[in-house]
Amino acid sequence: MTMLTYTLLTDPAPLEASTTYNPSQGTAYLVVTNTGQYGAYWSTIDVELPVGNGAGDLVKDVATVKAIKTKGDSQAVTFKQQGPKVFRATPSTGGSLAMNSGDSMVLTLENITVTGAAGVAVLKVTETSKRKTGKRQTSIAMPALVKTATAPRNFRPDESMLDDGKDLVLRWDGSDDFTYEILFPGGKATVPRNDRTWKPGTGQAPKRATTYTLVATSRSDPQRQHVLTTTVHLRNPVLETFTATTGIDTPRVQGTANATGGRLIFTGTGVEISDNSGGQGTVTADKAIVNGGVTTPWVVGPNNGDGIFTFSKGAMHIWSEFGSNERGTLYAGETIVNGVATEYVKGLNTGEGDITFIPGGVKVWRTRGSGEGGTLFAEKADFNGVNAKWVQGKGDRDGWIGFSYYGVNVLRHDGGAGKRWGVIGVHRIDHH
Repeated sequence: MTMLTYTLLTDPAPLEASTTYNPSQGTAYLVVTNTGQYGAYWSTIDVELPVGNGAGDLVKDVATVKAIKTKGDSQAVTFKQQGPKVFRATPSTGGSLAMNSGDSMVLTLENITVTGAAGVAVLKVTETSKRKTGKRQTSIAMPALVKTATAPRNFRPDESMLDDGKDLVLRWDGSDDFTYEILFPGGKATVPRNDRTWKPGTGQAPKRATTYTLVATSRSDPQRQHVLTTTVHLRNPVLETFTATTGIDTPRVQGTANATGGRLIFTGTGVEISDNSGGQGTVTADKAIVNGGVTTPWVVGPNNGDGIFTFSKGAMHIWSEFGSNERGTLYAGETIVNGVATEYVKGLNTGEGDITFIPGGVKVWRTRGSGEGGTLFAEKADFNGVNAKWVQGKGDRDGWIGFSYYGVNVLRHDGGAGKRWGVIGVHRIDHH
């Protein structure tokens, strides 16, 4: 039994075991006190550290451990490494140093790199001491300290902002004394014992900003858990819905339907619509209201074979269908124009009259392409001159006037029997 009492304290308390990626360091304080009734005279105090990689070891290598020179109740003490595992305290003046009842001193060991296995490390203290009138004797004390499993920490992605095609990799620091599980929206994954990294499996890659949770559970005490989170952002996220309350500032918007989805590109003066290759794209809409006008080389109907409008300098052309040189048809309830230039005008229905245009006038035909003269019906006609072979009343039996070289002939309707003179009826003739 030692004459002095030895109490072991650590900072942090308890010490944490090191991990592969996160060495753990700490300080051990050996408090030496005389709790007896009589003074003790000590000459050496050896502190032997358990060295190795096991649960009962404190350090793997003592080369980094630093012993602090300590005072003991106004008496100078020298504390330094004595051997591969031992640090020795001696009175600075040599000989023995008295430690009276109630006296104390602290021997400090700094920069202890704690081994990786959690457990209890027992230090061996060998004391050489005597009473004032007694013989020197050697005795041993075995103070102990606790090494706990290192709590997981530093849960992080390799890259917090992922570009298109970049794989997500999550990492963390922690010991094998815990089991690890990754939680993410819609699922979870268990991590193999020796791994401190995780990648999403098939179909698990994030599509938008995603928060991942690391749950570490102690193997020896399942009630002991640590929970860490980290968030990953995507440079081009896929959103199910998006609401902007004050506006969106972006140079372009692209569809996601396929690899060649259309794009909206915002320029200094408006919007351009293009395909993925940069060529001009297509707008499909039920209705368009434009205040400033529409500038386009052509307009075509939505169905295959529909007519098309094309535009040339000072004119507009109607074609029967897209890509055809055959002229098309304009249907309208009413047309108001300053002038019409056309080869012919005809009725809407089959067999209706046709008007064609010749130099200096027009011709009226019975039907399109018949070559037979047609009939002009009007309430009133004002002419500067009339050239006609004959003129007849409106009724089928009305008389008619024929024109010859010498003058006019008044004839009556004869039903095709030949010429029969008609009658001129006059109420009054005044001669001057």
